[in-house]
Order: sequence, then C-alpha cells, then structure tokens
Amino acid sequence: MRQSDAPVLGAIAVVWHQGKVILVQRRNEPSAGMWGFPGGHVELGETAMDAAVRELAEETGVTARAVEYLTRFDVILRRGVGRIERQYHLAAVLCEYLNGTPVPDDDALQAEWREAGTLAGSGLDLLDNVADVALMAQARWRDLRA
Repeated sequence: MRQSDAPVLGAIAVVWHQGKVILVQRRNEPSAGMWGFPGGHVELGETAMDAAVRELAEETGVTARAVEYLTRFDVILRRGVGRIERQYHLAAVLCEYLNGTPVPDDDALQAEWREAGTLAGSGLDLLDNVADVALMAQARWRDLRA
C-alpha cells in the first residue's frame, strides 16, 4: 500500500462556550465552502487532543483546553462509483474555551460562534456529523458540569 492510499488521522476541536460552538468555513479542498469544526491532520508524535488545540489556534486564533475525546468517526470521500479518493479517521475533541475571538486564518474562509442546538436547521452547508457532534458536546458539557 502506498502512503497516499492510507487513511489519514485527523482531529477536530469541538469548543463549547455558552451554548455555542466554533465553526469554520473551509477554504481548501476537500470540502471547500463547507462548514465544520476547526481541525486537521495529527502530526507524527502528536496526540489527537494536542492536534485539535493546535489546529483551533491556527485556524481561528482561539485558545482552548482539550477536555476529553468526545467521539470518533470515519469520513470516506468517493469519486465516481466505488473509487475512494480519500479516507479520514477523525477524533472529535471536546474543548473548553479559554480566550480569543474567532478570526479565520490558515485554511478557513470564515470562523464564528454558532448555536449548537440550531445547526441542523441553520441553512449552512455543513460537513457530515457536525450538527450531531455539536449536540453531543452540549449533552456532555451538561454532564461534566452537573
């Protein structure tokens, strides 16, 4: 198997603060123009929790503390019938907001706080799982604070 054929490990930062999560609109392919959580590749020697916090800072300028792994999921991008273009295994990391205002940078066109409970009907072109993961974060944050 060539290295380019291997699944890619990625991490996303699910930052919870006052009922909202930070979303970014992607600048680059794959998924240019779509909205999702800040995130990217996990670098060699880096944990997914560390990668989520790093990617958050790079894409938005916001700093946060990784709290725990929230969930994980696979994204398989296909081109045509049966042809897999790319495969990602993503670790969603629940993060506690520390400071900063979301400002798009790196590969983000826009970065902003969004109400977690209204994402499904927001009209945004969301990446797969975004609305569900935001609701997971909301429920988990309530559990942690109870």
